Amino acid sequence: MAKKATLLSVYQLLPQTNCGKCNEITCMTFASKLLERRATIEECPPMTEAQYKSQAVKLRELVAPPIREIVLGSGERSVKIGGKEVVYRHELTLHNPTAIAIDVSDKMDDTTIVARCRFVECFQFTRIGQKLSLDAMAVRFASGNAERFAQAAALVAKSSSLPLILCSLDPEALRLAIEQKDVLNRRPLLYAATKDNWREVGQLAMQYNCPVAVFAPDDLKNMKSLVRTLRAMGLEDIVLDPGFFPEGGRMKDSIERLVMIRRAAVNRDDKDFAYPILVTPAVAWMGDNVDERAAAYKESYLASLVITRFADAMILHSTDTWAILPVITLRQGAYTDPRKPVAVEAGLREIGKPNEKAPVLLTTNFALTYYTVSNDIESQGVTCYLLVLNTEGLSVESSVAGGQFTAAGVKDLIGSSKVESKVAHRKLIIPGMAARLSGEIEDLAKWEVIVGPRDSSEIKEFLERRSEVVQT
Repeated sequence: MAKKATLLSVYQLLPQTNCGKCNEITCMTFASKLLERRATIEECPPMTEAQYKSQAVKLRELVAPPIREIVLGSGERSVKIGGKEVVYRHELTLHNPTAIAIDVSDKMDDTTIVARCRFVECFQFTRIGQKLSLDAMAVRFASGNAERFAQAAALVAKSSSLPLILCSLDPEALRLAIEQKDVLNRRPLLYAATKDNWREVGQLAMQYNCPVAVFAPDDLKNMKSLVRTLRAMGLEDIVLDPGFFPEGGRMKDSIERLVMIRRAAVNRDDKDFAYPILVTPAVAWMGDNVDERAAAYKESYLASLVITRFADAMILHSTDTWAILPVITLRQGAYTDPRKPVAVEAGLREIGKPNEKAPVLLTTNFALTYYTVSNDIESQGVTCYLLVLNTEGLSVESSVAGGQFTAAGVKDLIGSSKVESKVAHRKLIIPGMAARLSGEIEDLAKWEVIVGPRDSSEIKEFLERRSEVVQT
């Protein structure tokens, strides 16, 4: 069983002087931040001194996640994969969301390659206030021509600033590709080292300081052997691909292998499996006369499946937005810290160009609630002031029941937002689910409280129906 870092075990390796040089009051507070990965050992100045050198080494080993964290690419668009500390999200949280790469084939013409690069580069979707995007480009060696593969890799590097994955089992093709000027500067992932080419691919990874993927389909014993061999060569940035077979019982076996690898690394401290996992749902496109719509659908559900089964990176083929959106939204949910509800900043928002007669509405700072309400208001063409109450990131119904949505909180919000200086009336529309607090809010805030609809999609209709009370 792997030794888990605890608050006390981390604290015991710190200087315990409470010197405050880390800008924390005590070493125990700093230990807590280290555990939560909100601080680094270097932020504790005494730990860089010679007398604490041995303790610093032990502390690094203790707080290092069981799954090695690897950086793909370089510069601002680089992406981290791995770095996982637990098997399941509810145990703590999951760091470094699954990196999603879109592939290009060196059989494609240059125009198609550039178009796919631009699509991936510019793809962005905003959900619950977060901008969701794609992360990398994968170049596949399908032509059989190593020089064409190198040309395609160089073209992708020029057309996209995202990290690169060079997909070829031919070491010569990988060498020609990585030696392209624009490719070399990007520190691409070499995919892949196998039982047949490990020496040549491993030497390339060492020579050019690149991460390398180990490909051992349906053979975990061989994978362990390859990892040990590459590690003995001096390589540490290793990614694992145990193969993925999308049909019938073989798909079940593929999922089980992913589970076995991650559990062995986290729960049994198996160093041979303590690396990020790469999966290729793009195999849904394999074969002749592929039905593109069916393949995109299949790829989408396979990608969604492996996100929940420990894929740290994946390669997709489809550029259909309808196929990509389910994958990136699931990823967003899976990598949200379960201990911290997603919240927005409390305060006053102006929707449209409200005047002194504009209605004043109230909602909570739970991100899903806030963006649902604000989007509904905007889409309905309603102009208003929207007060956002700090309910510690809880929804209306939950915060009313839990005591975070209070009349005192509403009163304080009205005062701090200075909404009274913006409107000539004193009428506040509260969510229908907070109706039971209406009287208490009126007594404390000295505003007339109007109970609004339970569903924000009905706000426009409600305002029109209550025009004699609410001026718009």
